[in-house]
Amino acid sequence: MNRRFALSLLFFLPILASCEPEKPMTEADKKPAKMPEIPAGAEVITLGAGCFWCIDAAYRQLEGVYSATSGYMGGTVENPTYDDICTGDSGHAEVVKVIFDPKKITTEKVIAWFWDLHDPTTLNRQGNDSGTQYRSAIFYHSEEQKKVAEASKAAAAANFKDPIVTEITKASKFYPAENYHQNYYQQNKSKNPYCRFVIEPKLKKLKLDH
Repeated sequence: MNRRFALSLLFFLPILASCEPEKPMTEADKKPAKMPEIPAGAEVITLGAGCFWCIDAAYRQLEGVYSATSGYMGGTVENPTYDDICTGDSGHAEVVKVIFDPKKITTEKVIAWFWDLHDPTTLNRQGNDSGTQYRSAIFYHSEEQKKVAEASKAAAAANFKDPIVTEITKASKFYPAENYHQNYYQQNKSKNPYCRFVIEPKLKKLKLDH
């Protein structure tokens, strides 16, 4: 069951508000977001942990994180749209590209949050979101990041009953998702059931603003 189908089911429950936007999206909303500049001395890592709305909502709050941009990585389709991703055939994962200040938050800490944000033991699935686009993945941007990710994965294994299935892969071309996906939780938490019933509990568990 993918996220759209799950939301369509929730739509018919009278206790939930519509998951549709309060007004139609503009053409600007549908265009890929512009990537923020990378400050001098900053590092970049790209993470896939299921729905990118969830990852975005958490990493934006961490001290030392300059930006978190939702997008797509790891597939073969060029310039993918959200509709392409939802088919599960693009090869891309929903990811968030995190730009951070290593003097304020280390790579180890960035990845530690990653393990807390999702269940890395479920292959191509997070809750009702299923498909390769929801796979658990760390896309490293340097050999040092690769070493840190592998060590962190080995250490995190002790915290899970089942084996971790997270892939650790060299970053490929990143495609920013459409503008309406950026900072999605803050923009839609009052009107989208997915925000209230999936993302909000994650943020509460992690003691982040919700």
